[in-house]
Amino acid sequence: MASSIKLSDDVMALVRHEAELQSRSVAGQITHWLRIGRSIERSGHYDHARISAALEGQLDTTALQSEEEAGWLDALTDKMAMPCEEEKAFYAKRQRLGRGVGLDEGGNLVHARAASKA
Repeated sequence: MASSIKLSDDVMALVRHEAELQSRSVAGQITHWLRIGRSIERSGHYDHARISAALEGQLDTTALQSEEEAGWLDALTDKMAMPCEEEKAFYAKRQRLGRGVGLDEGGNLVHARAASKA
């Protein structure tokens, strides 16, 4: 039975691009990548528990195998792209105070306008 899932636009763009290059359907490309990922996880050179331990700071990243290191880096990049609640609160407070809240494309500090006092 077929199922529907939601994937981000950037993931779908990658899938479509690779599917076209490899003369596969979108579903065929996703299935292909799933089989590769499953094979890698079962290979014995990739241990998801070790990657999780490295992400939690319980394992030094230098102890990871090269395949694990690639998985760790992908997971770390994903985590860094999604701020936690504490980070959201921190930057919301900075914005209310009119302080720097990030960098622009040129690497310059971006300041938020201070909220007006009612």
